[in-house]
Amino acid sequence: MRFVSDPPISVKIRKMKQRVRWQDKAITERGIDQTKLVLGDRTPDNPNFSFLVVGDSGAGPQGGHNPQRQVALQMLNHKDSSRFVLHTGDVIYLVGSSEYYYKNFIKPYREFIVGGEHPKKIDYDKMVFNKPFLPVLGNHDYYDLPFIYGLMAQTALPLRRLLQSKLDIDIGWHGSHQGKAYAQAFMDYLKDFEDEKELVRHLDRHYTAKTNSGRCLYYEPGNFTRLPNRYYSFQSGGIDFFALDSNTFNSPLPLSKDLAGIEERHKLEQRRDRLEREKLSYIEESTRLSSANSEQLDDLRTKIEQLDELRNDIDKQLAADETTVVDTEQLDWFANNLIASWQNPEVRGRVVYFHHPPYVTEATKWHQAQTIAVRDRFREVLNKVARELGSLKGDRPLVNLVLNGHAHCLEYLRTGNTGHADAHINWIVCGGSGFSLRRQRNEGVELTETPGGKVNARSLLYIGREGQGSQKRRPYSFLRIDVLDGIPPKFVIRPFVVERFQGKWSNSEIEPFIV
Repeated sequence: MRFVSDPPISVKIRKMKQRVRWQDKAITERGIDQTKLVLGDRTPDNPNFSFLVVGDSGAGPQGGHNPQRQVALQMLNHKDSSRFVLHTGDVIYLVGSSEYYYKNFIKPYREFIVGGEHPKKIDYDKMVFNKPFLPVLGNHDYYDLPFIYGLMAQTALPLRRLLQSKLDIDIGWHGSHQGKAYAQAFMDYLKDFEDEKELVRHLDRHYTAKTNSGRCLYYEPGNFTRLPNRYYSFQSGGIDFFALDSNTFNSPLPLSKDLAGIEERHKLEQRRDRLEREKLSYIEESTRLSSANSEQLDDLRTKIEQLDELRNDIDKQLAADETTVVDTEQLDWFANNLIASWQNPEVRGRVVYFHHPPYVTEATKWHQAQTIAVRDRFREVLNKVARELGSLKGDRPLVNLVLNGHAHCLEYLRTGNTGHADAHINWIVCGGSGFSLRRQRNEGVELTETPGGKVNARSLLYIGREGQGSQKRRPYSFLRIDVLDGIPPKFVIRPFVVERFQGKWSNSEIEPFIV
């Protein structure tokens, strides 16, 4: 039995459009661009500025300790000197449920929220941030629980085993309702306005910023801190930031219908069955452990989550067919706005962030169908933009930095000559900020897209789970990025580590590097 379900891409797109009343008459009449925001933090738009990055943080306390809270406490040392916080997705585990926003988000990040001195009084759908907090959706923020779970939780054997375990897996009685909880927590949930006059007053109050594309949302810390859409852009210090929703362009290509495709389908089905049996064996093992065995329980939780992820990737491959939706509207928006960014002489650099990493050496991700799909579609956009720009970009990469999550680690990679417009780009995975950490793959730091093919990317730094037994290390992480003046801009990457080793916490700063 599956513990989580992932809504179809078409449902994700449709539901999110309804929630922001996409292109409603009252919005289009006012020339409002629902994909942009302006930071109204009353801070001078200095070309030298800093920001923080976290990702895959959305777990609560685990075995009596709380990695996410430890990371948040260290972030506070940089709060006043940073302009905003980016979150690369998976805000709430396991299924993005509103039931867990207090424990898994509000409580650990309370100092970033107005009224945080009394976190229990903060409703998840009424949060106002005192420092811009700008997330993107992760896959877990869209997940749901099958109806049968709530109906059979006390009787179904696999579920009963899970409930009897000591795994601290955050599963309540419902899921995200197809991303609704995230939308209510972070986005401007215009669907709630039943009265047209109230909607108009709201738009005239909060969509007052002016950009080249018209009016847009004015993001004002301490007063109004909503996102206009699930994908959006903003500018700081002459740098354009693009936030994407990779959950709607990560669908694998359909399997072929010839004999090879049939054989591949059979292999995937067999592998899925093996993964399910292995997961149940780990759940069974956890029921025999005492809560005092927190290290072993953490290992089992990591293995179970990893197996669920692999199974979900297989399910996506098996379900893909000619009717599978790809979010071309979002990808076209990104291409057009990236072109406009290059044509704007006031813009000196570009940063893109989304959940699924196109390049990564974490143990399970590189060969996943979703990784391949995201890489191919992101690459297609960059190729299209490069063709349109021609000689305008010169020998500079189209984007200066790509930030991702999904892989539970901190990793810095750089692409070489890929033969495409994603060549010579800096990629940073920041997904180790609170949930179960992952190891680096055994195959090494060089990435090839075909067996024996040319090296397209190389990992230059990896911080994740390592060691065995009493020497096992769990280094959770976040980033401070300092942006320097100049064209092209330079980014000073400052990784910070909060490590749990042999039952004790310690803090450290990794040697900064410049990209």
